[in-house]
Amino acid sequence: MTSARRDGLYLLLLGSLTFILLGGALQLGSPVSMVDFRVVYYPARCLIHHHDPYLEEEVLRQTQAEGGNRSSDTAATRQIVTRYEYPPSAFAFTVPFALLPWGPAHLLWMALTVGTLLLAAFLIWNLGANYAPLLSGFLVGFLLANSETLFVLCNSAGIAVSLCVVAVWCFIRERFIPVGILCLAISLAVKPQDAGLVWLYFLLAGGVYRKRALQSLFATIALSLPAVLWVWRVAPHWIQEMHSNILAFSVHGGLTDPGPASTGAHGLGMMVNLQTAISYLKDDPHIYNPVSYLIFAPLLLLWAFVTLRCPASPRRAWLALASISALSMLPVYHHLYDAKLLLLSVPACAMLWAGGGWTRWLALLLNTAGFVLTADLPWFIVLGIISHLHLPATELTNKILFGVQALPVPLVLLAMGIFYLWGYAQHSSDPVAPQPQ
Repeated sequence: MTSARRDGLYLLLLGSLTFILLGGALQLGSPVSMVDFRVVYYPARCLIHHHDPYLEEEVLRQTQAEGGNRSSDTAATRQIVTRYEYPPSAFAFTVPFALLPWGPAHLLWMALTVGTLLLAAFLIWNLGANYAPLLSGFLVGFLLANSETLFVLCNSAGIAVSLCVVAVWCFIRERFIPVGILCLAISLAVKPQDAGLVWLYFLLAGGVYRKRALQSLFATIALSLPAVLWVWRVAPHWIQEMHSNILAFSVHGGLTDPGPASTGAHGLGMMVNLQTAISYLKDDPHIYNPVSYLIFAPLLLLWAFVTLRCPASPRRAWLALASISALSMLPVYHHLYDAKLLLLSVPACAMLWAGGGWTRWLALLLNTAGFVLTADLPWFIVLGIISHLHLPATELTNKILFGVQALPVPLVLLAMGIFYLWGYAQHSSDPVAPQPQ
């Protein structure tokens, strides 16, 4: 092991230790600890008892019967816990936890959240270390050290994103393929909005990558179909009920309203999709939704065109995945913890850094900005400062404060996505050996 590789590993271990110790301490003292596990646990308990998991009153009744309510719960927390938004496929993964009492179930979920993220981080560092071990250790270690929100809330994104990253490592390294297929299948079943475009890359790339994508799709169907049929039997109107739950959160001023009136889209755990930035200019879903799609769609089409046109190689794969890991956050509802998918940009950044030239500095600048702006601790500091400024509540002041929170993350994600897409297109004509079939 070279000294640079050893130092990069030390940075990774330092970030891991910070994540475990600080995240664990905050988890124990937070009034919202494990709230996002409650979101999936009690609806799954409802399903086990043959009650409709998409009806708020049924979930509330189940939660109360099992002592799942907390005196510290706010009205917003109760709404989050009782209005289930996940697709029925997610039950294939969450029901086994719901078969256990709350005590062992939440400890197992917490351990899986922490363990899978640490594993994904190590695998990505190992890949990036082949190009720039110190830079990879810094980026991955920094991301881990700023993932406390995942530890506290235990949102399923922590597991879904981590398993997606593990699957990418398995497919590109061509090792532990059954494990990779299962990991991607679980990720797609639980959080398709996080893993879907990563899966699309492997489908479009052709060759053995397309084979892996199809295997993962069949595994997802096999894993999800029994749960979907079960839900359809217990809750035949689940589609309308899930839609109603989503609308309840996204109404003007609701928890997932991207505009300035939102009660939950800004602050720690903020939403990071483009709608939050565009709502700064015009707080109207008839404006910010279409504009977000119009910005995203041409970039996705160009990315797909380059992927279809050129044979895959590990170098191109990393550039493609770096681009899509940032772009996939933009068109639909995503939170800060979903952006841990940016782990997939580390090998591409390390590769460009090792290649020299001016692009190495731009890659470093954008990755550093992306990792800092999607980190927990910097936002904790910034929001703490804002809360103590005691500024006059004028329209201009509110506009500035909203801009500080709403604009940076979507814009840096857009910049990262465009930069790595440009690099991907630039390398599309590089000679490469054909991918094995």
